[in-house]
Amino acid sequence: MFQNIRYRLLLSYLAVLAVILGVFAFAVRITFARNLDRQLINRLETLSRAAALDLELEGGNLKVDNKILAGSNQAIQWFDVEGHLLDQQGTYLMQRPFNPKQIIQTQIIPHPVKSFILPVNDYDTALFIGYVRVSESTQDYNDTLHSLDWGLGVGVTMALVCSGLGGIWLTRQAMQPIEHSFRRLQQFTSDASHELRSPLAAIQMNAEVALEYADGMRDLDANKFRAIESASIQMTALTEKLLLLARTDRGPLQQPEMIDLSAFLELLLQLYRPQFEHKQIHLKAQLTPQLTISGDQVQLSQLFHNLISNALRYTPPGGVVEIQTAVQDSRERSHLVVRVKDTGIGIVPEHLKYIFERFWQADQARSYQADGFGLGLAIAQGIAQNHGGEITVTSELGQGSCFTVCLPIYHG
Repeated sequence: MFQNIRYRLLLSYLAVLAVILGVFAFAVRITFARNLDRQLINRLETLSRAAALDLELEGGNLKVDNKILAGSNQAIQWFDVEGHLLDQQGTYLMQRPFNPKQIIQTQIIPHPVKSFILPVNDYDTALFIGYVRVSESTQDYNDTLHSLDWGLGVGVTMALVCSGLGGIWLTRQAMQPIEHSFRRLQQFTSDASHELRSPLAAIQMNAEVALEYADGMRDLDANKFRAIESASIQMTALTEKLLLLARTDRGPLQQPEMIDLSAFLELLLQLYRPQFEHKQIHLKAQLTPQLTISGDQVQLSQLFHNLISNALRYTPPGGVVEIQTAVQDSRERSHLVVRVKDTGIGIVPEHLKYIFERFWQADQARSYQADGFGLGLAIAQGIAQNHGGEITVTSELGQGSCFTVCLPIYHG
């Protein structure tokens, strides 16, 4: 139980940390990319202003004084007012159609570049005479971002790995006091339940003896003794269930035995048939022969006793209770599946997540009876987990319920 809690705490811690680191890495990446982009635009703007000085108007004609201004990863293009190319230099030219409305353009094929367009006015007359478009390869820009992505990815991964190792130690340290307190509570429950057996038995026995001579006492006194007897019976049943629950909480089995579950269930059902016949409930059994599991026969008897008792209690006369066994194969290992289906009152959907909790009952108003403490399904779940399995439930209100027990099959 605590192992699962530790895993959930660790996974929750790592999930929160992963989100935080992911947001941090994303913010760093966006900020860094914007700075690189701004630096690139600034370089293009500076280069375009220098190239604009080479476009001159002489005698009514445009002239380009084509000085070498472009760097090894840059290019310059001069256009007239109508967008016709006048001259160009450099290797990384923008191949997209000239559009003065798009000041900044980007291209990927045939080579990744980004361009900047600047309108040009004549230096002497201030007349608008054309445009200059400068471009620069974004390969270095992309390589830098790629390296940053790798660095951030590796950094986040290493941080999660280191945090996971540290989280294992932290969750173990955090859970130790809780586990210690829980074990002490377990021991107290077990000891208290064991010690209460004798006084409760004495109270019940004395009440029964007194009621044997009820003719010689007042009706009021006889009713009091009957109330004492009923309360002692309820308390005895509760202490027995608490003692059993404390034993199931101790964890996996220490000395399991090989059990033919099909034969075991057949014998158990033989004991219940008179009760089903008395209540006029039809009992069906579809048992696959020779299914062997490793476990504790007493605990498994209690597990299926609780499930069958529930089906018997909540199925009205004329209903059907069906016990089915099957083998379920998976990649890891084979499992034995036992289904206890009934046509009873069913369970409200919002109650399904609570039914395995201790002392929880769907009908909170009903009085406590010998089997009505809300511990039966909690005990069954604990026994299933001790055997490396689990119990799940599906139900439809007014139609019935199906409890499915999944246990690993023993391969000898």
